[in-house]
Amino acid sequence: MSLSTTTHYPVVIVGGGQAGLSVSYCLKQRGIENIIFEKHSVAHSWEAKRWDSFCLVTPNWQCVLPGYAYSGDDPDGFMGKRKIVQYVQDYAQFFEANIREGVAVEKVEEEPSNAVFKVTTSAGIYTADQVVVATGGYHIPKIPTISEALPESVLQLHSSAYKKPADLPAGDVLVVGTGQSGCQIAEDLHLAGRQVHLCVGGAPRSPRQYRGKDVVEWLDQLGYYDITVDEHPQKEAVRKKTNHYVTGRGGGREIDLRQFATEGMRLYGKLKSIEGTRLTLKDDLKKNLDQADEVAESIKRTIDQYIEKNNIEAVVDPPYEPVWQPNDTPTLIDLEAAGINTVIWATGYHMDFSWIEIPAFDGKGYPTHQRGVTTVEGLYFIGLPWLYTWGSGRFSGVAHDAEHLADCIEHCIELRHRGLKLSQPGRYEAINEVAIGS
Repeated sequence: MSLSTTTHYPVVIVGGGQAGLSVSYCLKQRGIENIIFEKHSVAHSWEAKRWDSFCLVTPNWQCVLPGYAYSGDDPDGFMGKRKIVQYVQDYAQFFEANIREGVAVEKVEEEPSNAVFKVTTSAGIYTADQVVVATGGYHIPKIPTISEALPESVLQLHSSAYKKPADLPAGDVLVVGTGQSGCQIAEDLHLAGRQVHLCVGGAPRSPRQYRGKDVVEWLDQLGYYDITVDEHPQKEAVRKKTNHYVTGRGGGREIDLRQFATEGMRLYGKLKSIEGTRLTLKDDLKKNLDQADEVAESIKRTIDQYIEKNNIEAVVDPPYEPVWQPNDTPTLIDLEAAGINTVIWATGYHMDFSWIEIPAFDGKGYPTHQRGVTTVEGLYFIGLPWLYTWGSGRFSGVAHDAEHLADCIEHCIELRHRGLKLSQPGRYEAINEVAIGS
């Protein structure tokens, strides 16, 4: 490959969401030329892969993209889908991001002879000294293989394809999975008057308000959002944990599946198997509900301890009392008899970095990195859940990671200009110390 016939950039960023834009902004502030390749359009995932009533579950004041913190009139509110999309799009315009929309990156590989990365796109081949992957961690909808046993008469869709209740055929709806998406979609259907059947998994529950404040505000004061993945008791295992379910809808509220049950929603244990229209379920509903409640109560106890330790005056909330208990939970559903015509799989995503043909991954396809800096010099990741802290995959913490990567990229450029190489790619202790202390 001849560099004279290939467009070259100091830095190529893959992905035009908030993570890619954040890195681009930080690089531009340092005078480092970069380009973003976005397969679709800015904020595409927010626009195309969220349902119409989607809201953030963290308050607007936590939206702090680099140089572009939320400045609206509702800091304690929760942005809905349209405002989220607008916020990210406005950010790209704010600093005039150098972005190519509608350009898919098909392959990234090393060109050792030229000491560059070769980036193959739908618009041609480019080269780059350094590459930042900002495509997040939710790539391929995860749908259990047992779904193949459902009859064609039943509409199946992944949570990423759901938009609103009116789009679904008449009849009952089965939602499988109770992470944030599953619970919020079940609520959306429930509020629209649809009969919802919900397979409850092991996802934890979070309070919304407690002792006079939003729980996010308490956790922020506690310093929880500053805990790094290395400091977390679960270490890297926390990256695979299901998010707590709660909602920002209607100004923010808890999601109590027990309350939904008193209002007519039908709750079951985890889905075990499918044979035609017959679904076999595990007898674990009570255990799953109890575990979710215990997590919520443990969060409250942590806040109680913080309040007591710091002599903070705060209202005292009454203890939580379960409003419903499962009795004789069915372990078998016949879809036809129940009138269920739609199944929504709220079962998460697979991560897919197969288009990066560089040995920078572990045996499960997860990038080997320290705060986004891989063991391959010049290759970085940003926007992954718990990349460094809880906020790494969210609006609240991506700025810190973007600043860190921009520092690392600038440091690498300086070394190369001096004819030096990193002695150990993936380790930037001095820069880490500065970032942690800032």
